[in-house]
Amino acid sequence: MTSFDTRLDKLATVDPTRRDFLLLVAGALGVVGTVSALWPFVDSLEPAADTIAAGAPVDVDLTAMQPGQQLKILWRGRPIFIVRRTPAELAMLQKPQDTGLLRDPNSSALQQPDYAKNWHRSINPEYLVLVGICTHLGCIPEFEPSLGGWLGANWPGGYFCPCHGSKYDLAGRVFSGVPAPYNLPVPPYHFTSKTAIRVGENPPKSTFDFSEIWQI
Repeated sequence: MTSFDTRLDKLATVDPTRRDFLLLVAGALGVVGTVSALWPFVDSLEPAADTIAAGAPVDVDLTAMQPGQQLKILWRGRPIFIVRRTPAELAMLQKPQDTGLLRDPNSSALQQPDYAKNWHRSINPEYLVLVGICTHLGCIPEFEPSLGGWLGANWPGGYFCPCHGSKYDLAGRVFSGVPAPYNLPVPPYHFTSKTAIRVGENPPKSTFDFSEIWQI
């Protein structure tokens, strides 16, 4: 007789109430073992971190943003600046006080998709979406939206890179006479609702490839 048969015979002589309890415990242990075996499979269905880093789109809710405020997120490991511009800030983008300072005011260099090649460099003028990496040596520019101030009386508002002094306006357009050669890049994105965007995904019918921009 095998040891398994012996255990069955012993179980048959046990008090019925105790026997039912033992069977219940054995069944529970079997279920735990099965779940443990399945867990690696279930876990493998979740998106891997390297998949997200490779370029998975990121949804952003803009509901709580106030005019003049900037929001920062990460996409492909890069900082993304999202700014809700005020009417006054938008008006400044078209004034000679701003455009007269710029190297590429018309966004001639391929640093943005076609749907952002306009004076405000965005889909909706109110919301700016940029890759927040200086096109000089890859530093992170600082958000300086206020007019004038410590950057001088002619400062129209925008971004200042403290590493080597590059400057950009509130459309991410680079100033003349600074180390950075190009405007800040605009990533692929589109609005999924009036107050939400998806960074990393073009609008329908657009084939913009972020890897084709001139410099990041």
